[in-house]
Amino acid sequence: MKELKLTTSFIVYDGLKELPEEVRYVMDQAILSREKAYAPYSAFKVGTAILLENEEVVVGNNQENACYPSGLCAERVAIYHAGAVYPDVNIKTIAITVASSNYKVEDPAPPCGACRQAIAEYEVKQNTPIAIYFMGETGKIIKSDSVKNLLPFLFDQSFL
Repeated sequence: MKELKLTTSFIVYDGLKELPEEVRYVMDQAILSREKAYAPYSAFKVGTAILLENEEVVVGNNQENACYPSGLCAERVAIYHAGAVYPDVNIKTIAITVASSNYKVEDPAPPCGACRQAIAEYEVKQNTPIAIYFMGETGKIIKSDSVKNLLPFLFDQSFL
């Protein structure tokens, strides 16, 4: 038997003002997108903005449905839209922000497992890491240099 130890590292920013200007702009777009989310069932709004290498910004927000599995998370809305409209352009940065109608979300909320897998697909496809920034409604922002920090044993086409 052999023990495998994994280490990851993240950068934590105290707020929006600490972010690099380009990233702050992308996070601002995610915040605007969050406010347009359709979340009548969970009251939990998520906004995502993606900065592409061609400097285009693609946004998404969660879209709920009374039949819960039929909804889609903000991250996947944005990443699939980017893949559909700009299939050959790499993703540089993903910014994610959340807010609740029921309480103030102060802790950074990372992407769910399904969204991590979708991000992994694009990171592997483009063969370069994607910086992921995530926050709550206000407060600290966490930066991961790659989805591999959030999903160290990612499943990709090498297993198929």
